[in-house]
Amino acid sequence: MGALIRDIDPADLPWVLALNLAHEVELSPLNEGRLAALIDAATYARAAEGGAFLIGFDQSADYDSENFLWHRARREKFLYVDRIAVAATHRRRGLAAALYADLFAFAAERGLERVVAEVNAEPPNPASDAFHARLGFVTVGEARLKAREKTVRYIERVLD
Repeated sequence: MGALIRDIDPADLPWVLALNLAHEVELSPLNEGRLAALIDAATYARAAEGGAFLIGFDQSADYDSENFLWHRARREKFLYVDRIAVAATHRRRGLAAALYADLFAFAAERGLERVVAEVNAEPPNPASDAFHARLGFVTVGEARLKAREKTVRYIERVLD
């Protein structure tokens, strides 16, 4: 049986915020107001079984993320994965893969050509690297984010 995936609703904000906090190094800091604003503006904001979430934006979003803007300067029709996280208590259940499968279908239905994201290169995130490689993502660029003192690798998966 597949994971139950649904839109994030206001009742989810506390656990989504806590999960983001637990993964702040890989993601970025948020407070409740910023999280609510991201979800409201997102093209895609869904949760899986109360233990994982994914928030994404298409190319037309009014979004100021440095990483999103990097992709928008180079691509026309895409869905950008801003953040995805899975709670430690919900790992190894296929929730991230289920969210991505749902995201790929969502993007394809809207005529988008690719799904794009970034992963940390420094500090490294080998689990994320391996996961995204299994899903067919390839590296398309890299940048040093001086304000956050990390290097990211930009990745994409062209949709069929």
